[in-house]
Amino acid sequence: MQTRELSWKNKIVYIVTVCIITLLIWLGNEGHSPLVYKGSEMQHTVGVIDSEYALILRDAVARHGTVANTLQYVINKGSYTVNLRYRADSADSALELWEQGKKIAGWTIDPSKKELTADFTLSKDAKQLQFKINYSGKGELVIQKLELVPHTVFYSDTYFFMVLFLLGSLFIWWYLQKEGRRLTREQVVDYSIILGVALLATTPMMQTLLYNGDDLCYHLARLEGLKDGILDGQIPVNILPDGLRGNGYLNAMYPYLFLYIGACLRIFRVSLALSYKVLIFLANLSSGVCAYVAVKSMCRSRRSVLLSVVLYTLMPYRFTNIFSRGDLGETLSLIFWPFVIAGLYHVIFGDRKRWYYLVLGISGMLQSHILSVAFAAAFCVITALVWCTRIIKEKRYIEIGRAVGMTLLLNLWYLVPFLLYYFKGDLSTEVLRWSGYFEQSINPSNLTQSISLYHKQYFSLGLALFGCVGIGVIRLLCESREKRSDMDNYMLYLLVSGCVFTYMITGYFPNRTLLANDLFESIVTMIQFPWRFLGPASACFMFVGVIGLARSELLRPYRNHIFTLLVGLNLLVILSVPTDNSHMPYESVEAVASKGHESKMAANIGLFYPHEWRLNGVSDDRLVTDVIVSDPYGVTVHNYEKRGTKAAVAYTAVEDNCYIELPIQNYLGYRAYDENKSRLEITRGEGGRIRIAAEGDGVRHTVYVRYGRVPLFMAANVVSALTVMAIGWWLWSRRRNRQQHVPAAGE
Repeated sequence: MQTRELSWKNKIVYIVTVCIITLLIWLGNEGHSPLVYKGSEMQHTVGVIDSEYALILRDAVARHGTVANTLQYVINKGSYTVNLRYRADSADSALELWEQGKKIAGWTIDPSKKELTADFTLSKDAKQLQFKINYSGKGELVIQKLELVPHTVFYSDTYFFMVLFLLGSLFIWWYLQKEGRRLTREQVVDYSIILGVALLATTPMMQTLLYNGDDLCYHLARLEGLKDGILDGQIPVNILPDGLRGNGYLNAMYPYLFLYIGACLRIFRVSLALSYKVLIFLANLSSGVCAYVAVKSMCRSRRSVLLSVVLYTLMPYRFTNIFSRGDLGETLSLIFWPFVIAGLYHVIFGDRKRWYYLVLGISGMLQSHILSVAFAAAFCVITALVWCTRIIKEKRYIEIGRAVGMTLLLNLWYLVPFLLYYFKGDLSTEVLRWSGYFEQSINPSNLTQSISLYHKQYFSLGLALFGCVGIGVIRLLCESREKRSDMDNYMLYLLVSGCVFTYMITGYFPNRTLLANDLFESIVTMIQFPWRFLGPASACFMFVGVIGLARSELLRPYRNHIFTLLVGLNLLVILSVPTDNSHMPYESVEAVASKGHESKMAANIGLFYPHEWRLNGVSDDRLVTDVIVSDPYGVTVHNYEKRGTKAAVAYTAVEDNCYIELPIQNYLGYRAYDENKSRLEITRGEGGRIRIAAEGDGVRHTVYVRYGRVPLFMAANVVSALTVMAIGWWLWSRRRNRQQHVPAAGE
């Protein structure tokens, strides 16, 4: 490969610029700064605030116990120092440290001193770390300031940005010296637009705290749980080991492949909030890339291809999912609708060799959101039935069969655990059917509006996509009524499909009447919300609009104006997403660290594990954190330790017919052994816990429990891994053969 040397002057300027920017990024590091609370900033229901922003508690409040506390924080394991400045008249008050509703440390407030300093170590990452002030109810207690100081760092966000910037700088350095296979000017512009639109779509989230969307707390818990599962040695991660107060929570029922990105960032101590925001940025970027590739495979108009990037990345429903609903799964699944639509076109009408578009689309959805892939599968089946004659006549069922087979092989590693747990896992699923469906219908007048975060049930197609509908009507119903091409027929099908999806969203659809039908009731209560059809409807209208604009003769003189108008309308979506109302982010110098930490450690969110996919009958009040015995006089527990999905309990039993129950949910896959490595039988105890019969011989025994290798799961993993390797080998061989081929004379 030939290279073009840069001049020494340019090299020096480039290196100095990179070093200066790297230094500036490092200077903005808040990871070492203490977490600071004034007394007035602590959450409290009693007491008064003085002129120095201290919290004053007196016995006149007639209240004792927990009277003030901090927010809950996700904090990495390590050593920390807590400092409390105070004034106290009497003893017995205390500063306490709590994690997931359990007290893990406490320090007495000495009235003879003015400051409390204590060191403590977290042996594992804390999910909901919180400081509480326990007031004795006697005398006066003044809380002036609370500081938490890390011995290392709270998070490594700054170092992550430094590494990212340096890698990008090295890539630019390499590219500037590279000769041959250079990107064209058009490609540079196209890729810059995709990146710019993705950054624009992410800016509302990067400027403020995480919006507390409906499902955000669950997806944050999944990120943390995946990180814990990876460190536990699970690949893939089927059990979130620290979920449900350490009892473990089943992860295999909700797709999680793309969440490994955020989980790996958490392993390198990137904050939970930034890890989630990186996922959202990548989802925005991938949405633009998929729209670009899919539309480009069907349309030669560069204008339309770039318009598809803007329309799809900035469509209102994506922002509703990101900021209002906090639905990461559906946000990720929306990335792949363009591949599904383009893949269907190619296997039925277009280049049948591009059947892999369908594999990418369905596989991406399957690894993102189960309900979305069900929608896509139903859409594919209906589309195939509509053109079944053509498929059979041209033997295009061969490509369809290849797509189905490849999709199954690639995703077998996820499908097998999912299906086994669903049908054999004794899981709670009724909570999935809580919605009345028709109650969530959308007022048609709202479908033209931009997004609003101030009303949770606010969903829209947006004016830009309605403009795409108008373009489709002009092209398909006004211009090509007499003679339609295959592309026109497919676009008409997408237009009708999008209209049907939209109709099913509104209150005009007779869903209340249809709920009397058992089959319909079973389907829609599983779907829960009719607004889920906004995703496929938006994708259909986007294709109709951008391809219709490229093919319409009537609109040819106005293409540039329409392009500008649609882009401008879509930019209204960004303008309507509110950010932090405070123009000055920090009230004072002392608030800098606490404000920054709150925005990074997700203190305002917390973690949540929903009731679905728990074992039947397991509610929060039935969860325990200690070993339970059948008879406290007949069984003595000496020690219990748990790390990840591995646990050990030592006990002595003096009576027969006794048992011990470990605070671990008895999901399929757990195994138990005694100290002699003999297999022990596991049964389900109260609250879904693992129950093991105790040996009543008066001898100390040790039981080891772990989540093991399920043979069926391992076989599925091997098949999917071999499929990926086979595809990789085929692509590598094809590229090598292409490079080695030298055209002969006359070729």
